[in-house]
Amino acid sequence: MATTSVRPADAGYPRGGAAKGGGWVLFAGIMIAMLGVLNVIYGIAAIGNAHFFVHGTNYVFGSLNTWGWVTLFIGIFQLFVAYSIWSGGAFGRWAGIAIASLNAITALLSIPAYPFWSLAIFAVDVLIVYGLAAYGGDPELAR
Repeated sequence: MATTSVRPADAGYPRGGAAKGGGWVLFAGIMIAMLGVLNVIYGIAAIGNAHFFVHGTNYVFGSLNTWGWVTLFIGIFQLFVAYSIWSGGAFGRWAGIAIASLNAITALLSIPAYPFWSLAIFAVDVLIVYGLAAYGGDPELAR
């Protein structure tokens, strides 16, 4: 007769508890992936001078086409970073903090075109940085 053992959901973590802040890291990865997809879409739309964007807006630096290329590259990199965060690598944590900070800066620079959207993206980026900085490292250190 073979015996089967059932592993509890928190097995593998010391002291019998799930990793502290695991939800924050999952949130950060999901938000970076969502921002990556949105940035790719918005970047392509801005490069193509879509009518979705406000034309004639004065940007702090560059033009709509310039910000389209910047946003496209940031979005592609964000998708790779989200995968790295979910893989649990240290690169994902630090690159996630860097890319969320960079995205926050670009969001603030695009306030003239979309003030409320830019502030909402900025707030999400701040939460991503917090989640990765506070809980993105070794689960043992977070306890």
